[in-house]
Amino acid sequence: MSVAAIGQSTLPPSQLSRARAQAEEFEAVFLNTLTRQMFSGIKTDESVMGGGFGEETWRSMQAEQFATLMAENGGLGIAEQILPDLLALQEAATTTSNLPSLGAYK
Repeated sequence: MSVAAIGQSTLPPSQLSRARAQAEEFEAVFLNTLTRQMFSGIKTDESVMGGGFGEETWRSMQAEQFATLMAENGGLGIAEQILPDLLALQEAATTTSNLPSLGAYK
């Protein structure tokens, strides 16, 4: 399913928006990992940032916020790449659950 086919999905709008939010959240987690690694390499002067546990906590929160904002604003395009697959899986699960069960497992 291409990005253009998202509008042709058989899923209700609530599921479409939930899948989009999940794709963006996945991208945010990935970007959070990248930004944390980036910040871990930055050596700061203790007189400027204070150092210690407080700085580590602040850096962690800053990386998380940067990652979330980047993902919400398009990020690296990961969310757009995985969204069609998420929708296809949701549609397949919906179609499969509507089929009558066959055999001994009902």
